[in-house]
Amino acid sequence: MVCTGNLHRSPLAERLLTARLGSSRGMFRVTSAGTAARPGDPMDPVAAALLAELGGDPHGAVASRLTAELVENADLVLGATTEHRDAAVRLSPVWALRRTFTLREFARLLRADDAAGVAGPADRTALLVRGASARRGAEGRAEDDDVADPYGAPDQVARSCAGRIAESVERIVEAVRG
Repeated sequence: MVCTGNLHRSPLAERLLTARLGSSRGMFRVTSAGTAARPGDPMDPVAAALLAELGGDPHGAVASRLTAELVENADLVLGATTEHRDAAVRLSPVWALRRTFTLREFARLLRADDAAGVAGPADRTALLVRGASARRGAEGRAEDDDVADPYGAPDQVARSCAGRIAESVERIVEAVRG
């Protein structure tokens, strides 16, 4: 998961996805980073409170900077916005091009039938990523694929952002679990 400061959107998405994976979480390593993060900065308190409300655990979440190594060690990279997606691709174009989406874009492009008949969540995920990648150009770009930065915004903006992230995470987890 990638955003700018790794203080709000990406740690919220990371921790929420981890929580929602439930018994399957051990098959995945979910992390987050920021394109302009200051390593070690704590998660935004508003985001931490919203994450806790949604059933995730904010404890110990600190910022990390996005690196080429992180991108190259990921099977899937999800950015908060197209800007974050593009930043990850620039770090490792050959590796990331087919594995990098915005969070909402990936959720929108998912089709459960891409992994029909496959039981394992990790194997299902690989097929879901491949299917979403194949559909990316054919299905265009939705106008709401970005999750705007709520950092420092009023609480209702932060709550709306958390809702958009949670909606996408739920769709992803449903597809991964089959």
